[in-house]
Amino acid sequence: MNAMIRDLIVVCLLLGGCSGSRSGGSRAADTLTERQRDSILARSRIPGASGVGAALRAADSTSARVRAADSVAP
Repeated sequence: MNAMIRDLIVVCLLLGGCSGSRSGGSRAADTLTERQRDSILARSRIPGASGVGAALRAADSTSARVRAADSVAP
């Protein structure tokens, strides 16, 4: 029984070592910013996409108010 468990562990380690995953490969190829992806999503016909657009407009409005308050502050 112990030999079978040992063999199973060895096989799992070998398979794990041969997985061939690359770290950061998909992130490096991504050229769109999060804002650009969200904007594309907001214009799509996916259900709930209008909510993304509303959230972007709310974030823009809040950012504009913060910038306006910062420019007035001494």
